[in-house]
Amino acid sequence: MKQHSKVTILGTEYTIYDEVSVSDDVRITDCDGCTDYTTKEILVANMLQTERTWKELDHYKKRTIRHEITHAILFESGLDHNTDWARNEEVVDFIAIQFPKLLDIFKSIEVESF
Repeated sequence: MKQHSKVTILGTEYTIYDEVSVSDDVRITDCDGCTDYTTKEILVANMLQTERTWKELDHYKKRTIRHEITHAILFESGLDHNTDWARNEEVVDFIAIQFPKLLDIFKSIEVESF
């Protein structure tokens, strides 16, 4: 397991761990990624040790990181506590998968920031 980076999510620092195997940490059992709100850690599975056979594993890993960061954003915003939709994997996947496309749209018309 290696530390990938630290990221500040709505004022809270999270550590992202990359290439995590079940022997490193049982929290990664049966999943490609995991967000632990209690320790402020995001774990990303070692994709070479999973059943994933994607040719572009790096692309899939980045999508997994975006997915887990989206979970952390919804948790740190407080939405995770009081709504079902904020914990819904389909909603989280939608945000994580569509975000790069949305950012491209906003950049194309120069409204990506204030």
